[in-house]
Amino acid sequence: MNTQELLTFKQQALLWANQFQVCCCLDSNGYSDPYSRYDFLVAAGAAQELQSSAGNAFSELKAFHDAHQNWLFGMLSHDLKNELEELSSAHTDQLGFPDLFFFVPEYLIGIKDGVPAMLIGPAELLESISKTEYPATSLNSIPFVKSRMDKSAYLQKVEKLRTAIALGDIYEVTFCQEFFAENAAIDPYQVYLNLNSISPTPFSGFFKVADKYILSASPERFLCRRGNQLFSQPIKGTARRSPDIREDEQIRTALLNNSKEQAENVMIVDLVRNDLTKSAVKGSVKVEELFGIYTFPQVHQMISTVSCTMDPSVHPADALKNTFPVGSMTGAPKVRAMELIEETECSRRGMYSGAFGYFEPAGNFDFNVIIRSILYNESNRYLSFQVGGAITYASSAEAEYEECLLKASAIIKTLKGSVS
Repeated sequence: MNTQELLTFKQQALLWANQFQVCCCLDSNGYSDPYSRYDFLVAAGAAQELQSSAGNAFSELKAFHDAHQNWLFGMLSHDLKNELEELSSAHTDQLGFPDLFFFVPEYLIGIKDGVPAMLIGPAELLESISKTEYPATSLNSIPFVKSRMDKSAYLQKVEKLRTAIALGDIYEVTFCQEFFAENAAIDPYQVYLNLNSISPTPFSGFFKVADKYILSASPERFLCRRGNQLFSQPIKGTARRSPDIREDEQIRTALLNNSKEQAENVMIVDLVRNDLTKSAVKGSVKVEELFGIYTFPQVHQMISTVSCTMDPSVHPADALKNTFPVGSMTGAPKVRAMELIEETECSRRGMYSGAFGYFEPAGNFDFNVIIRSILYNESNRYLSFQVGGAITYASSAEAEYEECLLKASAIIKTLKGSVS
């Protein structure tokens, strides 16, 4: 298939999958990655499914994994932190996602090196999927997107966190804010296509569970397993793009040499190294790449890669549990950072800053971080997305606020472009 034929097929495959009550799509958007086996996966229909709340979710996932020994696709809420530590989530849940959801797909399509293949299901289904046409839909209606906290409140809370850092409570914390719309009526499929067109990223995805949707332009890998190796690729460090090539390169170079961004990144790298030791053969944790600069359509990002050799006695589900919640979206020390997140943020994170991805039958797995993502409950018409940044003592509250707006820009542009 040429590039246009491949894009068309991917859109048709997702459109077909979206007819089911449950589906998941993962798209690398052509980014090369030594740790990924497939360029595109779309799973449709639930032959079996698991839905759990924080408490025994990870043990139930282990049992589900062992019972089926098959492809499993699923999502993990940030609120699973309450199972792992003595923590709670007091903010109102407006979206209603389960804390943990996994399913064995009835159908699974993969694309590798430009060639679609039916991994689960009859091969002849590929031809009928390729003829799927987009139906006429009603007009998207997206009322004014509001922020859960105004700028002055945001600035005050950042100063509170900087005080906690000065007192020695924490070194770094990822502080987030929510943007939301009520009475929003959208076509999730079309909004996802718009988002993926405006902001194509290597860990983008579409996840549907009944009336709830994750529309994700995530640039970040949480954790993957390849053979006996685990890899995590935390992001800390963001800079805007410029249409001027010379200025854009200057911005990229400035990010690479920014001592504050490096300090943020290395603290999270240390946190991830510590998390990986719980699943690693002793002495095998190492930093594969530190302060790598990667360029996306909207932003430049500083990304590091941490790896380890996985202890053969560790269950694949426990490898996820041992590194959860996502280090780049919490802080250091992790537990105290999560306590301060609950105290200062104004919204429940829920699925935001969690993860979704898949297990393969042989035990390999790959999960992203749910950031740069739109969350939508179709039944109550509530639409939400959150953005945030790492706060250190060197942080400028004004600069952090501007970084939040930069990260939100692709989503706001998508939503505006979806109303026609």
